Amino acid sequence: MKYRLQDSIQAGVKYQAMSYNHLAFVNCLQGNCEEAIQNLREAEKILRENHEHEFERRSIITYGNYAWVYYHMGQLTETQSYLDKLEMICKQFTDGSRYTALIPEVYGEKGWSLLTSASQYYEEAKECFQKALEEDPDNTEWNVGYATALFRLEWFSGTPESRGPSQSMKQLRRVLELDPDDTVAMVLLALKLQQFNQKAEALKLVEQALQMSPDLPYVTRYAAKFYRSKGDDGKAVELLKKALEITPTSTFLHHQIGQCYRNRLFQLLKYPGSKDPRNPAFQQKAELIELCKYHFGKAFEHRPLSSIKAQLDFAAIRSLNSEYLKAEETYRNLLKLENTRPENKQQICLAAGLFELHQKSSESNAISYFLQGVKVKYDSKEWRNCHKNLEKIANRRLRRNSRDSKALGVLGLLHQLDGKKCKAIECFEKALEFDCHNEEYLNALTELRLST
Repeated sequence: MKYRLQDSIQAGVKYQAMSYNHLAFVNCLQGNCEEAIQNLREAEKILRENHEHEFERRSIITYGNYAWVYYHMGQLTETQSYLDKLEMICKQFTDGSRYTALIPEVYGEKGWSLLTSASQYYEEAKECFQKALEEDPDNTEWNVGYATALFRLEWFSGTPESRGPSQSMKQLRRVLELDPDDTVAMVLLALKLQQFNQKAEALKLVEQALQMSPDLPYVTRYAAKFYRSKGDDGKAVELLKKALEITPTSTFLHHQIGQCYRNRLFQLLKYPGSKDPRNPAFQQKAELIELCKYHFGKAFEHRPLSSIKAQLDFAAIRSLNSEYLKAEETYRNLLKLENTRPENKQQICLAAGLFELHQKSSESNAISYFLQGVKVKYDSKEWRNCHKNLEKIANRRLRRNSRDSKALGVLGLLHQLDGKKCKAIECFEKALEFDCHNEEYLNALTELRLST
């Protein structure tokens, strides 16, 4: 998080006071209290320069952070000084407490902090921006934050935002009405338009954004994603490497570069010569594999708890290169993760199951991982894929042996999850004929009978 916040400040993001506030929090947690105070001074300076007439409203978070950091430093006189300042400001607001106020500026900054943290907080971030916009509907900052939260939530397959018409597309157009020069909003809107096959308008927006902000990493990285999706990996890598010069530790950039090289690798693998050690394509394949491993590895080097997609891509490349023990180690570490989005947990289980099925030829282990995925009760593409694979394996096993109790138990569980109680009871009863002491099947059957 510290690297990302420093990168965003270095890259010249619009709302730097928020980034400095968040960075102060992180520095204080790390014991770097003097550095945290310096961060807060920068935040205060930016607020005074850019929001002279709204300074008091916007300083609530910063003054609260000053009090918090000085308290941890043992400087209680300074702590009380900032608490007194907060109390004077918050008296102006009827819905405030002594030291804070539920006003748009507070909700908005909380929303940005949550968006900067991790994906499991995106829903709460969205709610914060909605509350800020209820009182201040034409505020550009809160509209940008709301659009960003919607945009990110729409990329997850299990969220309500991912279903039906795109809300973020409408919201990004609203941002551009308020600020026609917001080039980040331009490229985000272009990605949504590309997703819905409105290619001409999308390309026009990307080209315009790159012309207006050629050196802004947040523009170049999303423009690169656009070109990669368009099939132009060369242009994408060019833009990503340019952005990487400014923010060299960016997980997003390294992951995107790795995906570009992976696209080239997959194209090369279609060529028969890539399997012949005497053919130049064979050496090229080895180089692309190493590039993929390097960039995917860099993408989660500092974020092992949150860069899940990069780790799954890393494991897949290891597997492709017959490095099965290394791939297995990555899956094992990912399966231990807690407090991640349900789609992520399901995706990990799905990938680990497919690895066991295809690389290790272990139907039993694959079933175990797919079952973990479907037991995460969340309707997503990943859940449906775990379900589908379990169904295929169970039916295949039953064609080989109609007395396979494990396959019957799996089908029973799937029917139970699908709400097909009669079919589930039938499967569990059959499973118990061949495995009469199985507690899992007995418990499931008892539960089903009691609920019918």
